[in-house]
Amino acid sequence: MDKIYWLDQIKLQDRAKVGDKAFYLSKIKQRGYPVVPGFVVPEEVLRLFLETLNSSESLVANLPNSSLHLDVANWRQLQQVAGRLRQEIVNANVPSEFVNAVFMAAREWSTDYLILRPTLAVATVTQKMGNTTGLLDATFCHCDEAAIASALKHTWSQLFRARSLVFWQRMGVNLQKVNLAILVQPVQNAIASGSLVANSEGWKISATWGLGMALAQGEVVPDTYQIQQETGIVLERHLGNKMLAYRLGSDFALDSALVGDTCVGAYVLEETQQQDYALPEEYLSQIITLGHQLGGELGKNFAIEWTIAEANSIPRLYITQVSHPQSVIPNLQFIKGVGAARGRVSANAQVVINSPSKTEPLPKGVILVVPKITPDWLPRLQQVVGIVTEQGGMTSHAAILARELGIPAVVSATDATLLIQNGERLLIDGDRGEVYRIKVDEALTIEHQPSKIASSFHPLVNRQTPMIATQLLVNLSQSSLIEQVQNLPVDGVGLLRSELMLLPLLQGQHPHLWLLNGRQSELLEQWSEQIIQFARAFAPRPVFYRSLDWRSPELSSDHIQSSSQSILGDRGTFSYVRNSAVFDVELAAIANAQKAGYDNINLLLPFVRSVAEFTFCRQKVEQIGLNRVPKFQLWIMAEVPSVLFLLPEYVKAGVAGISIGTNDLTQLLLGVDREEGDLSKVLNERHPAVMGAITQLMEMSKTAGIPCSICGQAPVIYPEIIDQLVQSGISSISVEPEAVERTYQAIARAEQRLILAAARRQVYG
Repeated sequence: MDKIYWLDQIKLQDRAKVGDKAFYLSKIKQRGYPVVPGFVVPEEVLRLFLETLNSSESLVANLPNSSLHLDVANWRQLQQVAGRLRQEIVNANVPSEFVNAVFMAAREWSTDYLILRPTLAVATVTQKMGNTTGLLDATFCHCDEAAIASALKHTWSQLFRARSLVFWQRMGVNLQKVNLAILVQPVQNAIASGSLVANSEGWKISATWGLGMALAQGEVVPDTYQIQQETGIVLERHLGNKMLAYRLGSDFALDSALVGDTCVGAYVLEETQQQDYALPEEYLSQIITLGHQLGGELGKNFAIEWTIAEANSIPRLYITQVSHPQSVIPNLQFIKGVGAARGRVSANAQVVINSPSKTEPLPKGVILVVPKITPDWLPRLQQVVGIVTEQGGMTSHAAILARELGIPAVVSATDATLLIQNGERLLIDGDRGEVYRIKVDEALTIEHQPSKIASSFHPLVNRQTPMIATQLLVNLSQSSLIEQVQNLPVDGVGLLRSELMLLPLLQGQHPHLWLLNGRQSELLEQWSEQIIQFARAFAPRPVFYRSLDWRSPELSSDHIQSSSQSILGDRGTFSYVRNSAVFDVELAAIANAQKAGYDNINLLLPFVRSVAEFTFCRQKVEQIGLNRVPKFQLWIMAEVPSVLFLLPEYVKAGVAGISIGTNDLTQLLLGVDREEGDLSKVLNERHPAVMGAITQLMEMSKTAGIPCSICGQAPVIYPEIIDQLVQSGISSISVEPEAVERTYQAIARAEQRLILAAARRQVYG
């Protein structure tokens, strides 16, 4: 375990690692409010722990990177699976370095007891997300290594209990999107515990004797106080029904409640205590004063939990939880969007409303804030460290370009260009889809944490990396990334996006203009050199070069007639049939690469609408002689739904393989524009119609005896579908560089499960 996070040192960019409960408490503590000291065991420790459970029969071994598919309506199955998951965790051994790190940090407090509080962060928060308070319980333990190990496992295992699995599935949140960290704090016996809930109607304070467990578990009716918010006057007070309380120790009149290490238990209160208010008057006044102080920062609607600890001879009031603290960081405003590319980064905003041709060059190291991104932005994106767009979804151009460049991105951030001022300091969180507007002194404590493409492949856990049979390919367009990517464990380039590859060279002009201006030789030379760079870097591994696929509006040209300004236009091979001049240069560039000795280049035709279009292109390929190289293959993108009906005809016409483009296939099957983020949250690649089409294409390819790849964003955005792809016999999966490592592991797990299932069938019949 590389790092623990102390409450008084947690920064804004640590939120996803430490969870919301710890993050909000840290902000309150850092502003001087009374919070018990503590540190956080970050969410990555749970993932590393689950990775150590590497048995092929382990249910939890693959949970960090894939979904658990359960029928939550089948209560018996749910209980069986939840029970087995938790049992696997409880029976496992926590790596000694994890336990020792927690123990050594806790020893600083010279305490006998610890409390471990679950603290959650959800990578993608849905609109219908419910309140997670009470979903997972705090765990108490002795401050020794054996007890700490047991308490860690108990806390982690709660994520997989039945009510938790039901909650996350009903909220539409996959388990791999849930980050569970653990807040560790020293704990002492309490005189009283309770809560303060503030809203527009006033304040309500609840209190009970002892530790807060009795209140949390609904075992008592607490004392309550109605407070007038403006004056702090107690308007009403009601004595509760408090027969029992909880305390630390070993001798209890009632059953103890714990994890294998009994250190907390219930006891019956004396009759006189039952008839007394649990909250002494002086501490009632302190809570009211504290509420007024917090109200100035949190607004009228907030809630806290508190405890009065028996600290030495003088009891002390502490805050143990804060809820609804949206404004807990002063001068910070928050914009919610969709996380499209992983990572976090802080930088100044560059707000651009006009198209790139109408603006000055972008400053280096800024976060670009724009209505939307089109492909012609690419040459300018090399300068930015993050992207925020008002439009777009997970398969928008902004999302795809950011993932390839390895920079964080948030899309579908409504009114971002209106709310954010040019030059103001931002922090964007591409994992959670959040944009923070922050003041300067807060920004000084924030480190830059953009996502990085690994220059070499290092598994998360040091164990032998399994071999995989399914080919793993990479999607690329930028030659500047070749050095970083070529050593990743990939079998080649599954999608070389030609239009994005060319954009930095075209100087904002359509290739047709280069030809009209007599610059064909110059264009051909540069085009050939670009293709050769990729072929040379990955040889002898194949490179699937996708020929130009521009929609009409994506690269303007005053001299080129466009029949449409729609989202489709005359894109794909239809544009070659209308005017083949640029396609002829493109084929000549591939031929030049072949003449230079590179036989690993294959051609992938985009957006093919008809067999006639394919035949036209095949004849062009034959005329220039590309097919004379024995290894050369001519494929098509399977993205226009007509391919579901015409694939046998395409194969007869000479198609050697298909690559499923899930982005366009989803658009056309469901009528969803990839740039519209709101619709794509519901209508996406997981839709039964899309998954059915993908399955049908794999089966038809197998029948026709041709390979079937997938190069859209679906396996990256929804890694849970990789199981289905592998099971159905997909030939290869092509993903962005940043997703290579986790996709490799997902493929390996899927293949191992297939092997295990086949072995069981052979043994048991």
